[in-house]
Amino acid sequence: MSDANSTVLVIDDDPNFRASVGRLLRSLSIDVQLFASISEFLKSDPPDCPTCLVLDVRLPDQSGLDLQRELAAANREIPIIFVTGHGDIPMSVQAMKRGAIEFLTKPFRDQDLLDAIQLGLSRDGARRKNETDLAILRERFGSLSPREREIVIQVARGRLSKQIAYDIGIAEATVKVHRSRAMQKMKASSLPELGRMADRLRLVPDTLHRA
Repeated sequence: MSDANSTVLVIDDDPNFRASVGRLLRSLSIDVQLFASISEFLKSDPPDCPTCLVLDVRLPDQSGLDLQRELAAANREIPIIFVTGHGDIPMSVQAMKRGAIEFLTKPFRDQDLLDAIQLGLSRDGARRKNETDLAILRERFGSLSPREREIVIQVARGRLSKQIAYDIGIAEATVKVHRSRAMQKMKASSLPELGRMADRLRLVPDTLHRA
C-alpha cells in the first residue's frame, strides 16, 4: 500500500506507539503526522489531500469519542480509526454508530491497521472527488443564462420541449436552441446525463420526482 498523496494523522499519548505507527507508514511511503494530544492536533492545519485519523480513545486532555463528536458537529468529515488499550463493547458500538471505520484493541496486527487506513483513505478520496465534481457542476450551472437555467430545470422535471415552450410562452425551436446551449455549457452529452447533473445539483425537489 503506497499513496504519496495521502496523509494519516495519529493522535496517541504513547510515544512508543506513535513512533511505531510512524515508522510503519513511512516505510510504505505514506505521509504521517503524529500528535501527542487532541489540543496539539487541533492547532495544526488540515492536510489538503485524502486523510484519515488514527485516534486513541483515552487521552489526557479529552477522549477520542469527544473529538469524534466535535468533528461531526463542525462538519469536518474525516474517517476515524479508533485504537485503545482498554476498549469495551459499548464504547466500540458507540464509535462505530457514529461512523468510525474501525475500532482496534491494542495489541493488534499491523495488517489490520493498514487495512483500516486503506479503507479510510479510499473513502476520504472518494468524498473529496465528489465534492470537487459537484463544485465544477455548480460553476457550469452558474455560467448559464437565466433562461437556460429555467429550461434545464424544466427538462429535469421531465417536461417536453413543446410543454416548456407553452409554459414560458416561447417557440419550441427557441427552447431547443437554449437547451442545446445549456447542454454544451454543462458538458452534457445527452438529455439523461443533463438530468443526472440536475439531480446532483438538487435543482428539482424530490417530491416532484416522486409525483
